[in-house]
Amino acid sequence: MTIHRRARAEQLARLLDPEQVVVFDGAMGTMLYARGVFINQCYDELVLRAPDLVREIHAAYVKAGAEVLETNTFGANRLKLTQYGLEGQVSAINRRAAELARDAAGEQRLVAGAVGPLGVRLEPYGALGREEAQALFVEQMTALKDGGADCFLLETFADLEEVEQAILAARAVDAAMPVIAQATVGPDLRTAYGASPEDIARVLDKWGVDVIGLNCSVGPQTILEAVERMTAVTTRKLSAQPNAGMPRDVGGRSMYMASPEYMATYARHLVQAGAKIVGGCCGTTPEHIKAMVEGVRPLAPRTRVTLGNDRSAAASVATEAPAGREPTPLAVRSRFGAKLAAGQFVTSVEIVPPRGVDTARLETDAAALHAAGVDAINVPDGPRAQSRMGAIATSLIIERHGIEAVTHYCCRDRNLLGMLSDLLGASALGLRNMLLITGDPPKMGPYPDATAVFDIDAIGLTNLVSKLNRGLDPGNNPIGEPTRFVIGVGVNPVALDPAHELRRFHWKVEAGAEYAITQPVFDPAQLEAFLASIEDVRIPVIAGIWPLVSARNAEFLANEVPGVTVPPEVLQRMRRASDQSKEHALAEGIAIARESLERVRGAVQGVQVSAPFGKIELALEVFGG
Repeated sequence: MTIHRRARAEQLARLLDPEQVVVFDGAMGTMLYARGVFINQCYDELVLRAPDLVREIHAAYVKAGAEVLETNTFGANRLKLTQYGLEGQVSAINRRAAELARDAAGEQRLVAGAVGPLGVRLEPYGALGREEAQALFVEQMTALKDGGADCFLLETFADLEEVEQAILAARAVDAAMPVIAQATVGPDLRTAYGASPEDIARVLDKWGVDVIGLNCSVGPQTILEAVERMTAVTTRKLSAQPNAGMPRDVGGRSMYMASPEYMATYARHLVQAGAKIVGGCCGTTPEHIKAMVEGVRPLAPRTRVTLGNDRSAAASVATEAPAGREPTPLAVRSRFGAKLAAGQFVTSVEIVPPRGVDTARLETDAAALHAAGVDAINVPDGPRAQSRMGAIATSLIIERHGIEAVTHYCCRDRNLLGMLSDLLGASALGLRNMLLITGDPPKMGPYPDATAVFDIDAIGLTNLVSKLNRGLDPGNNPIGEPTRFVIGVGVNPVALDPAHELRRFHWKVEAGAEYAITQPVFDPAQLEAFLASIEDVRIPVIAGIWPLVSARNAEFLANEVPGVTVPPEVLQRMRRASDQSKEHALAEGIAIARESLERVRGAVQGVQVSAPFGKIELALEVFGG
């Protein structure tokens, strides 16, 4: 073994020794920003475009006393690089980043290949499969290893299921390379998915990583509290890389205000609490790291307090995620759900929420539909990205009048936490029937500058609501009394990509969908063909029926409403009728809707009839009222 290889082997041994204190470097992004690199640029690409700049920052951390340098590759996976048109340079960027860190580190220090989250949700909350995620991580880590990384640092993960795929990828690339896995928690000491410090430690311990840690999102006080809780449930070595406090707005800029002295004080506290690897994340600079190095140097090794004397004792407290309760039977969740469970035909009318705060007409219509014997009123959630009264509030107003609502709930406007809050509140207020949809993009509405969230899509939302019905939040934490939602999803029998639509429908059913409502059906033959294709995963299907009122209305639906297909023969019928008079056109539209309803009645378990322009009398005519 050469002198250089022996030196790095000794440093790796120190990294893995549970009692040796090791100091990592600080923030790369903060330093790049301070040197004039705008945040709209790809920081990872700078290893190719401005290598000297990146090398200088590494050298500054070496001078400050850092013993491990992280590569400038936090976002250098294929998905994130695609946003900059750099998906073809994944290997080049990661390899060069590792080479630059290696040059600065020399042979007396280690290089950690930094790997961050992919930036998208994994199944069951998103469309990216676990194997696909693992392959993306393998691609990045292979290049990091080829460039000279000594270990892998998986950092700032909020989703433990995603970090599992990163761990599997690291082991697939090189089973002998040490793996440090760091989650990120908020001020409430939980990840965005609800995992506690104890959950993080137990799960990562079970998955066999070499070092378990926390980084980013919060300052040293919160990280310290979390570390104190983690030491009780694992004997793995712990790491802690907090931000330099929480960012504050100073003159329009976000600034991290924790001083080097403050970070040094908490570095000592963290080591005393059991985190034998310390470093910094956002806002930390070489000055912070220098102070932390000096702060922890005098500390003598100490034994951490655990629940047992060996690893088996810690492992014994690790438990699988709770399975939750059995959902409330569908038949007792709502009257709508009871009819679905009994195989009875259900009728519903779709009414768009009011644009303002006047609900007089809404309430009159709700009472009239209840009197007419309609089972439910469907309430769209910001259809065509227009600003209207919220679907949950509208549904509560409707249900005052004795008729149940089917509340559409979309992913466009809320992040995961907002959805969870809304759904818990809706359940507490008594809403039961939900139709879970992804939502129309804002650019198709009158407010194109509005931003969409789309934290998860309809499949992920279905998984979320299914868990709530079992009494669990997204992090598998008990919520107490389960929700009792009747879970519906949308489906388009005439999608432009039928195979993709069919796959998504299968995933929705697997996620927990209990019924589906179709887009408006103007060609029953297409619906029948679609129903035949889903016999293997058949759940109750409710057909959407839209009574046309004019040729212009038909052409608008055919050309400007996503997901709606109006056959040429229907357009021709409406044009001929419109040429005679408005009354003829309206009568023809009602006739087409009635024909569709009668033809599909035996093939589906219900219909949702839209009320064009809010005229419920037109919808009732379709029923024969």
